[in-house]
Amino acid sequence: MKTASRILGTALFLDGFEVQDAPRYGAERRGAPIFAYVRADSREIHERGIIDRPDLVVVADDSLCQVPAAGVRLGLSAQTVVLIRSREDAATWRERLRVPGPMLVLPASSTDDDGGESLLGAECVGAAARLLGVVTRDSLKAATGQELERLPEEVRARNVRAALRVFDGHADHAGIVTGQPTLPLAAQEPPRWIDLQVESADVAAPTIHAGGTSVQVRTGLWRTMRPVVDHERCHRCHWMCALPCPDNALLVDDAGYPRVDLDHCKGCMICVAQCPFHVIHAVPEHEAQTAERAEAGDA
Repeated sequence: MKTASRILGTALFLDGFEVQDAPRYGAERRGAPIFAYVRADSREIHERGIIDRPDLVVVADDSLCQVPAAGVRLGLSAQTVVLIRSREDAATWRERLRVPGPMLVLPASSTDDDGGESLLGAECVGAAARLLGVVTRDSLKAATGQELERLPEEVRARNVRAALRVFDGHADHAGIVTGQPTLPLAAQEPPRWIDLQVESADVAAPTIHAGGTSVQVRTGLWRTMRPVVDHERCHRCHWMCALPCPDNALLVDDAGYPRVDLDHCKGCMICVAQCPFHVIHAVPEHEAQTAERAEAGDA
């Protein structure tokens, strides 16, 4: 992805744009997620840092869609185009992620046309360049060769062919990506901080009243922290939060909203960590019960 961002950035530069391209990743280990950002404008670019309102999101590994740290859904708007390289179709991913804008799928293949391993970086660049609608075929070809100049000629040629093949294959979607106006600083939303509270051991320590985990046993009695869903801000992407629940205690109603089964929720807070928009927050169990008793008294 680092190389793919450089190829796309170079192609845009060759076509006359001001460009920034930069990767962002943590520890360099195999299997760790990696992100890369590309900014392009006809004018000088003064902004730095991550892109919080992307016009195009390209996901090369669809398993990252369920990893909150990957941030696949963050900053999406009705104008954002999402392209996922996957063996699933676009309808499946639209249902899973509930993206507000256009959703496209780049079919994942195990090998390229030359019989070698799939060149997913080149394929993603070819698709992205076509969707932007401002990158020419010649610039894509030149940028791919330039950024891979240290590799053997055969490898460079295979990458060029893969990028151009996908570029040509997405002609129907050329120019689908449109730039969004930059928001003034006063209109930008401040970060939502998560308040992690510290409790005494007598409150935080779990209490197990009975053995077994069947539906007849209220395992929710173990809970010290309770997940609470803010349904007003919920995006109903329940595939992200309900599916990872180890006890199937996060149920989905007919409208697509997650509901917590408090009788069997053990308070592992996996759903809190999984929610990409932080609409599920943790509340100390004793505080939640106190609020419930107060509401019951008012009623």
